Amino acid sequence: MNRIPRRNCLGAPAGLAMLLLALFAAGARADDPPAAAFEAANKLYEEGRFAEAAAAYQKLAPPGRTSAALCFNLGNACFKAGQLGRALAAYRQAELLTPRDPDLRANLQFARSQVHPPTLTPGRLQRWLGRLTLNEWTLLAAGAVWLWLLLLAFLQWRPALRPALRHYVRALALLAALLCAGAAFALRAARFTPTAIVIEPEAVVHYGPLAESPAAFSVHDGAELRVLDQKDDWLQVSAGPRRTGWLRRGQILLPGR
Repeated sequence: MNRIPRRNCLGAPAGLAMLLLALFAAGARADDPPAAAFEAANKLYEEGRFAEAAAAYQKLAPPGRTSAALCFNLGNACFKAGQLGRALAAYRQAELLTPRDPDLRANLQFARSQVHPPTLTPGRLQRWLGRLTLNEWTLLAAGAVWLWLLLLAFLQWRPALRPALRHYVRALALLAALLCAGAAFALRAARFTPTAIVIEPEAVVHYGPLAESPAAFSVHDGAELRVLDQKDDWLQVSAGPRRTGWLRRGQILLPGR
């Protein structure tokens, strides 16, 4: 199917786009949405019917089958409809597919600036890891390891070249180790330390996984929280040091899940 052009950004463009230096493209991409239905949702957006447009985009985004363009437009429609948390969740989903898109990065940054604290902010390491998708990190790490192994095998065949190429062997080994570490951290961030996004105007975080538990603190629409544990229909979340408690599953979204 043909790709439908995406709509305008919410805020100002995010500067110069990062050059694509990855050696491999991401391996698997979900199908684009049906063109006619996507255009119908775009028309609703252009007419200013943002809540209806968001619902139309949402119908085109079943779990496991979505595209960056669809998530981008869904995020824009949700933001315009006043659904800040759902907008951030859509942008975060799009970020998993196209992390270097300057329009997406600008909209994500602008939406985050509207969130009332407490909320997590991406650290330097997280921002650096986010420049590549998990697939790209994995492919780059695997490629570097294979090149290093092929070079070692070649030197076994031509031992006379070992003194001349030893620096290349060390440099390639270091590059492979760094890329493997990046892939491991990216995998940990994507699979084992998920982020929850609040989708209610205000949600009370409790000290325990019970509605009767005392209130620990409150979070607002769009707040990003680190998920620590789960018990029944409750998630243990953290908004930073000394801000840990439990929220109901229905009060949050988990991008990429």
